[in-house]
Amino acid sequence: MSIAFDYFSFSVLMGGFVALLSGFVVYLHNNKKTENIAWFIFNISSAVWSFGYFVLINAPDKNIAFYSSWFLHIAAILVPLSCLLSIVAVTNTYKVHRNGIIISSIVGLFLIISTPSKLFVEDYVPKGTFNYMVEVGPIYNIFTLYFFGLVVYVLSVLYKKYSCSRDLIEISRYKYMMLFTAIGSIGGGSVFFLNYNVHILPYPLILFSLFPVVSLYAIFKFQLFDTKVVTTEAIVFFLWIFIIIRTLQSNSLTDLIINVGLLSSLVVVGIFLIRSVIKEVSLRENIEKLAEDLQKANQGQSNLIHFMNHQVKGRFGNAKNIFAELLTDDYGEMPEGAKPLLQKGLEETTTGVDYVQSILHGASAEMGTLPYEMVDMNFKEIVEDRFSKQKEYAENKGLSIKLDIADGDYSIKGDKTQLGESVKNLIDNSINYTKEGSIDVSLSVDNMIRLKIKDTGVGISDEDKPKLFKSGGRGTESLKINVNSTGYGLAFVKGVVDAHKGRVWAESEGPGKGSTFYVELPKNN
Repeated sequence: MSIAFDYFSFSVLMGGFVALLSGFVVYLHNNKKTENIAWFIFNISSAVWSFGYFVLINAPDKNIAFYSSWFLHIAAILVPLSCLLSIVAVTNTYKVHRNGIIISSIVGLFLIISTPSKLFVEDYVPKGTFNYMVEVGPIYNIFTLYFFGLVVYVLSVLYKKYSCSRDLIEISRYKYMMLFTAIGSIGGGSVFFLNYNVHILPYPLILFSLFPVVSLYAIFKFQLFDTKVVTTEAIVFFLWIFIIIRTLQSNSLTDLIINVGLLSSLVVVGIFLIRSVIKEVSLRENIEKLAEDLQKANQGQSNLIHFMNHQVKGRFGNAKNIFAELLTDDYGEMPEGAKPLLQKGLEETTTGVDYVQSILHGASAEMGTLPYEMVDMNFKEIVEDRFSKQKEYAENKGLSIKLDIADGDYSIKGDKTQLGESVKNLIDNSINYTKEGSIDVSLSVDNMIRLKIKDTGVGISDEDKPKLFKSGGRGTESLKINVNSTGYGLAFVKGVVDAHKGRVWAESEGPGKGSTFYVELPKNN
């Protein structure tokens, strides 16, 4: 078989290889999306048409010309149909064009069945510089109308979307899609002249090889499909195409064996490389999605905190002030029977303010938005002050509470208010979750300053330990013991301790066996 690697042969071969590249790049990345499958069929059909046409114009006899013509015309029937399916998938207009697709499919099926018959192609004869071209039969006229009719249909679908769109990116996307559809149609359609014995050689064939290039450019630039791994796949396919061309041009058996071996190795390595990149990209996309969801959740939490700070806390504060004012003599003597009710109202609103304040402080500390005023201070004084204020609360519950401070230098750089609140929260936590027994608070210093608060309370289960220092991290049974638990007190402590470059943790042997909370802070050196 004498093969002429002239302009026409080169054009169809190049078009075939680039169509293969364009189809496989998109399909291998995501073979579940409808538009990817349609795009794959479109490009594979284009490649089969290209290789079939190459064999036809270089065929040594009519028998080979017949089979190559059969295959290329089946592919040529599928090209405009799969192009239409791909376009309606990308433009999401399937329902609008469903009837047109059904009619086109029926006509296409009729033409495919007719391709081997002489009603489709009467004969195969030399034309122009080609070994063989077709002599058309009567059904071929239907095929010609079908081919160019679908091209016009596809262009009309794209033009309608192009003219209706107001988004600049979409406008550019549809413009390029119209461009590569027109380029491919002009290139492939140029062969019809010789088929109808109009002696114009198909010089525009080179445009057929350019249309996948334009389409790939549009895929890269406007992301017509998912294209995260397109670069890797493109490199691999270009290497495959290069080795295939080398194999076709082998001058000896040894050269052929070497090229086939090299091609086989590249295929195996390329597939593994593409799969590994797809897996890596998939993991990265999942992480990016989780990060995006987390950012939305954080924004929602931030909005909620803002609302609570300016609305809920404000309303509670106003109510608290009203009850406090009514209990004074500024508005006259209140009836004796009303005073207990007013006192209860003041206590409840005070509890409500503290409740909201705890949530706001905990969330702000965890998010890193809590303001700090770092000054030189003595942490021992903070612990002593907070212990003295909480001692009465513990004793009123019938608990034994004591403080043991070892000698040493407790100078640190920190925020007095926030550290004081943290110590208060930890002591309160032990008091709230200890029904009977004792609470031992100790302070020592070595390489680090260590605060230890040990209680004989309800203890902590292994299931609850991971939740302790997170927002809303209440234990499973916590509300049964402490109905005012917000789940934000320990989150506040952790946020403050972290901001002071320290660490906080809790230890417990289990439910009913008490708990020990530790805080370590760096000394002021």
